[in-house]
Amino acid sequence: MHPAFSVVFFTTATGAGYGLLALLGVLGAAGLIAPDFWLGFAGMGLALGLISAGLLSSTGHLGRPERAWRAFSQWRSSWLSREGVASVATFIPAGLFGLGWVVLGRLDGWVTAAGLLATVGAVVTVCMTGMIYASLKPIAQWHSPYTLPGYLIFSAMSGTVLLNALCQGFAIGSKMLLAACVLLTALGWGWKLATWRHNDRLEIPTTANTATGLAGGTVRSLEWPHTEENYLLKEMGFRIARKHSARLRQITQVLAFALPVLLLAITFVSPWPFAAVPSVLAAIVQFAGTLVERWLFFAEAKHTVTLYYGR
Repeated sequence: MHPAFSVVFFTTATGAGYGLLALLGVLGAAGLIAPDFWLGFAGMGLALGLISAGLLSSTGHLGRPERAWRAFSQWRSSWLSREGVASVATFIPAGLFGLGWVVLGRLDGWVTAAGLLATVGAVVTVCMTGMIYASLKPIAQWHSPYTLPGYLIFSAMSGTVLLNALCQGFAIGSKMLLAACVLLTALGWGWKLATWRHNDRLEIPTTANTATGLAGGTVRSLEWPHTEENYLLKEMGFRIARKHSARLRQITQVLAFALPVLLLAITFVSPWPFAAVPSVLAAIVQFAGTLVERWLFFAEAKHTVTLYYGR
């Protein structure tokens, strides 16, 4: 599949933003963070900023972005439409939660309820985003049991690392939060390796023979369907060289997993305010690595429509 940067940024930014929002809602309800103005302003601003930037970026892949609102009407049958409805609905409790925390200085009563609803909305929206891809049967690399859990794991991983950077900046970091960051990053690393291994071993059951119902021999076209590149080949038939794919996988492992774990380990043994520096760097580096991972997620996917073009 063609890895459009607008969609790559959308899945990366919203995943991190919803992960952070979900954690803030839970920690606020549990009384584990104080109703501090600047903490709430920075935390909610970062979470909602990433979500908004990602959602706006997703419209850049549309031929007519001004008609994006029409996608909301197909929520009965489309995971994309459901994701859009869930994302907008989540802004309501998230906005109330931010208002109560930042403006009123409260993390109790209805503010707690709004925070928990925002957490539920964030998790549901990430699930909907994952199902957009997991439900596509023509793309075997996405239509697998690894896709949806992967979206949830990456959202929790990036959200937790962002929360740690935020807490370290306000001198309220904890060893437990750091341990959660390391464990989730290790889980994300292991899940990504398992996903790559699964995809590399895939044997696509559909061939030109099965598609035409002609058994025996090898079915092939007498001439090419088109004389030049068309929309389907550009969007569905994107190909990446194996050596480039291997190199990008290495970059992903270094930036998204290995380097953040190293920086978080440095945070473990560093006193404040020095601990804030590697924490912030870990969040930035991991975000960059996740962008590379998302690019590969699209680039390595093969649509069965390419069989028509002899690929």
